[in-house]
Amino acid sequence: MTGTVPEGARVFDRARVRRQRTRAAATLGGADFLLREVGERLADRLDDIRRRFPLALDLGCHRGELGRVLAGRGVDRLIQADLAPEMAKRAGGPAVACDEELLPFAEASLDAVLSCFSLHWVNDLPGALVQIRRALKPDGLFLAAMLGGDTLTELRQAWLEAESEVEGGVSPRVSPFVDLRDAAGLLQRAGFALPVADADRLTVTYTDALTLMRELKAMGEANALIERRRSPTRRDTLAAAAAIYQSRFAEAGDRVRATFQVIYLIGWAPSADQPKALRPGSAASRLAAALGTAEKSAGEKARR
Repeated sequence: MTGTVPEGARVFDRARVRRQRTRAAATLGGADFLLREVGERLADRLDDIRRRFPLALDLGCHRGELGRVLAGRGVDRLIQADLAPEMAKRAGGPAVACDEELLPFAEASLDAVLSCFSLHWVNDLPGALVQIRRALKPDGLFLAAMLGGDTLTELRQAWLEAESEVEGGVSPRVSPFVDLRDAAGLLQRAGFALPVADADRLTVTYTDALTLMRELKAMGEANALIERRRSPTRRDTLAAAAAIYQSRFAEAGDRVRATFQVIYLIGWAPSADQPKALRPGSAASRLAAALGTAEKSAGEKARR
């Protein structure tokens, strides 16, 4: 079942995303280093939360990479879900195939929802976040990692310049990603309490640009934009993109770099037991008294 985003508002071809993930189920084992690295960083954040989660969901589980990292780290029972049934089958343990845009989980049924490298392919991210929040029990945790706006800037530049030079026009080759400045606002808009967003920048080197493109395909992260060019890529355009990439972004040893910005999202389903900001003017003691100074009004400070 697919989501209910109106056709004109769709950015990603979700059917293509599913097909790419289905194919990647057989190839991901040789290209899962980013999943494993970011999964460890997500688990480190979970370690900082001193509580247990009896029932959690791994949304966009791939082949169970995050689930294996989470073993023995605060989650008692983990349900794994992926858009591609073939991925879910390989995850091990309780698993289900479902669309992030139309979640099948009952309201207030989960203690935590975790997600690693999946939500950046969702057309209606605010709507998906609302569904996640509704599926959480009061004070349930949402913890996710997704690609951010600075991801693959090198590849984007190389393709734009190559297509412009060789073909006299450009087509979208690299997805638009969420900007870090908007991420916490999306959590707040979806109704999460205590929203936090932060980011890591990972730099990975490859033998050449073609190796990078092959690994993106093996990960199921190739171009799935609705507005993508449907005709095969011309060989001369591909060669030009690879040459531009090599000339602009070469590192020591003639390897090329690729940037992956990873945005981490943390939010909680609202609960009456959560800490809340005090009403202005309700403090029981004054800061000036604690500091041993004389308190002055803003007007007095301005006159000085």
